[in-house]
Amino acid sequence: MKIAVSIKQIPARDSLLRTAVSGEWIEEAGLDWEINEPDAYALEAALGLKERHGGEVVAVCAGPAQAAEALREALAKGADRAIHIEEDNLRAYDSLGVARLLAGAVRGEAPDLVLTGIQSGDLGFGQTGVLMAELLGLPHSTIVVGIEIQAGRLRVKRELEGGWFQFLELPMPAVLTIQSGIGKLRYATLMGIRKARTKEVRRTTAAELGVAPASTFEAVRLYPPERSKQTRMMEGDARAAAAALVEKLRFEARVL
Repeated sequence: MKIAVSIKQIPARDSLLRTAVSGEWIEEAGLDWEINEPDAYALEAALGLKERHGGEVVAVCAGPAQAAEALREALAKGADRAIHIEEDNLRAYDSLGVARLLAGAVRGEAPDLVLTGIQSGDLGFGQTGVLMAELLGLPHSTIVVGIEIQAGRLRVKRELEGGWFQFLELPMPAVLTIQSGIGKLRYATLMGIRKARTKEVRRTTAAELGVAPASTFEAVRLYPPERSKQTRMMEGDARAAAAALVEKLRFEARVL
């Protein structure tokens, strides 16, 4: 069984973010980078399936030269091969453009299963996985928190709202978008890091995949949320003031 996993490299969650001079994006110089968390769980799900059913895991990433670090981490954790779509300006592509890049790289692999994270931590559109499924002509399921393979078919557990879950059966091959928490993330071992140095990383470009930069949206301005301080006095006796405070916390601040 061959499993392709799409991963994205994004700024580390504990990075101190500053708006770039242009005002259209963040200042990327000096930032630390990491694998997008939902994609890390997609990789973990793929490695778990490989351990149970055999086969190979192929990690795929689109991005500049530094994105190779994310692929090396995936290889160190247990992925067998990697494909790096070298693109210095990934922001020139919208979700459909990125999906075309990833689908173009995956199509030649003819995988039995394609896994992606549910969404990215930087943009959070949550569209890449389902768009890949459409481009590849494959069935798909989203917000997956459990995967079983039985007789060449998938049985997946999906997370719904309010603590509910849904179980679906799909034929293979298929595309699944993985929810964070599907398993416990593993660390790269010293032996894994050593082996990663000898594993294949195939490089390709958007031009070789026949995908041109295109975007249907434009970032006009990026800025931190505007904060304002307000003081509100609760009138009445202690009981009435407490009731009014609880109401404000519940329905306006929404912290209760």
